[in-house]
Amino acid sequence: MSDAILVLEDGRTFRGEAYGATGTTVGEAVFSTGMTGYQETLTDPSYAGQIVAMTAPHIGNTGVNGEDDESRRMWVAGFVVRDPARRPANWRATGSLDDELVAQGVVGISGIDTRALTRHLRDRGAMRAGISTELGAEELLARVTDSPSMSGADLAPGVSAAEPYVVPAVGEKRFTIAALDLGIKTATPRALAELGVETHVLPATATAEQLLEAGIDGVFVSNGPGDPAAADYAVEAVRGVLAARRPLFGICFGNQILGRALGLGTYKLRFGHRGLNQPVLDRVSGTVRVTSHNHGFAVDAPLDAAVDTPFGPVEVSHVGLNDQVVEGLRLTEAPAFSVQFHPEAAAGPHDANPLFGRFVDLMAAERGDAVSPPLTVQHTTGEKEA
Repeated sequence: MSDAILVLEDGRTFRGEAYGATGTTVGEAVFSTGMTGYQETLTDPSYAGQIVAMTAPHIGNTGVNGEDDESRRMWVAGFVVRDPARRPANWRATGSLDDELVAQGVVGISGIDTRALTRHLRDRGAMRAGISTELGAEELLARVTDSPSMSGADLAPGVSAAEPYVVPAVGEKRFTIAALDLGIKTATPRALAELGVETHVLPATATAEQLLEAGIDGVFVSNGPGDPAAADYAVEAVRGVLAARRPLFGICFGNQILGRALGLGTYKLRFGHRGLNQPVLDRVSGTVRVTSHNHGFAVDAPLDAAVDTPFGPVEVSHVGLNDQVVEGLRLTEAPAFSVQFHPEAAAGPHDANPLFGRFVDLMAAERGDAVSPPLTVQHTTGEKEA
């Protein structure tokens, strides 16, 4: 097995063994705290441009299969694990993880102290890094420092579908929506299909007119990679949907795009939220939900005061309990809301899955169908506001 090195842009170097493809890669070094779901992580378009370190020490034990991919390919720039499985052991496995990494050209490293790497990134923040099986540390560091930063990166068009496609409803079709594909995961339209929603998936650069034409009942804005400040095309499209008062639901990158469309700012988190175990206060229902995250940017909005926007007041509907980061937005006088986490949550948890039902209820209410009465936002003080 070939030797490999991982070099961070501040010069910290880790030495291990090659895992997956050999060669050289650069990207933003981040860590994911998920104890399971590495195949979903690798194929999540939101990880484009990132070297992902898994904090769970043993990776690859269930192999890979043809059912759990979240998109058409692996998107990570590199992969870092401590102890790769010697062989897969799962009845669903159709191959090994390391062979699939080789087949898809993903350069990785194993056998390093991922706990030390994670602590370093928590202390210093996410930073550029490189993995190589062919370069020395100094040469790799030079390549890392010459690479682009995630700040200002416009990555969504590169991971989006090139052409529109349709995911039909399961059973009776109740609603038709358009999904702005900024890096959509396959689990999202699948979850909507189970609720009778037919989803027309459109490329990242689709206009408001195209979204409104395809989405008779509502518009969904997906997750995706990069800096929301660089995605002005998506912001303009969402503003057009809001102006038309068509029901809108955004997740992850879509939450940040909705925030910018409303005039709010976004900023880069120190090391981001990535994993399957992030506690979030749902202020609409007054409950705490354990959620799946993958984001390095967040919306800048006051937690306990509504903000006036051209489309009506917006308030923070969800708050991260680890660091009080904005995790959701809700317009109080227009049919639009968003969350920063993943309600489809493959490979779990499923606490937030009912948010798809909330989107369906919103569309039904706008159409005049009978639905349950709307909930009010419940702030951390326990007081309720209309």
